[in-house]
Amino acid sequence: MKIFITALAAVILFACNSKNKSADIRLTEANKAPTEADEKQLARLTDTTTGNFFQASDQQTSGTQQQKPPQVQPKIDWDKKIIKTADLNLEVKTYNNFYKSLREKVAQLGGYVAQEQQTQTDYKLENTLVIKVPVEQFDNALNLVTTGVEKINQKHITSEDITGEVVDTKSRIEAKRQIRLRYLDLLKQAKNMEEILNVQSEINDVQEEIESASGRVNYLTHSAAYSTINLTFYEILNASAVTNNKPSFASRISNAFNSGWSWIGELFVGIISIWPLLLLIIALIIILKRNKTVKIKPIG
Repeated sequence: MKIFITALAAVILFACNSKNKSADIRLTEANKAPTEADEKQLARLTDTTTGNFFQASDQQTSGTQQQKPPQVQPKIDWDKKIIKTADLNLEVKTYNNFYKSLREKVAQLGGYVAQEQQTQTDYKLENTLVIKVPVEQFDNALNLVTTGVEKINQKHITSEDITGEVVDTKSRIEAKRQIRLRYLDLLKQAKNMEEILNVQSEINDVQEEIESASGRVNYLTHSAAYSTINLTFYEILNASAVTNNKPSFASRISNAFNSGWSWIGELFVGIISIWPLLLLIIALIIILKRNKTVKIKPIG
């Protein structure tokens, strides 16, 4: 019985030692340096992974290059103030049709007629207008006005940049306002009526300058917001009337009488203006005549 127990313990001890040796062998193999085959396999895996990485990076970069952000347009300087003026002289075929169409076009563009003067002779029917249109519609207005006319006798366009003047005037207004605030503080510290009146006079002067400068800014702003078109258009009524503009004989006689009376009136006014000299001449003549009479008188 003892022999059997001793043999069983020896078998169990041998089995444990075998397991420990197997574990030590596996640990030793794991700690060994990688073989050449392992290094090649690792290199292939690394190349593949790296290649995929760079390929994906190239695709992302290519996609980024293809999807470029849109270019940003430069911001428009809305504070820029430019006064635009156009002078037009047009010959039209039909006065009434052109005038009616002109009114409609100006209204569509958001403009208005500031001044108008119509004249008519035997030769032509003419109208002179001052038209105001928004500055952004200035070019459209010129195109619409000059479309369908018989002849463009004159077209003159000018532009004046008043941005600097507006900015300078606004700066002066702000400076005057600061001065006014200082005067108001001095007014609170005034000790007698004389000081109050002096400070109040200065405040009134500064306030007047502020209002004048503000009015100038408003005028320039409105002038820049609305461009001006000085338009003259006409219809020829009788082309032969332009050669028959010489006055008739009766008109010439009437004009001669009028000019004659005018000349006589001017002469009379001139004679009156030298009346002291005329009196002196008359006195000298009288004295000379008396002297001659005394000399000729015989001795009795």
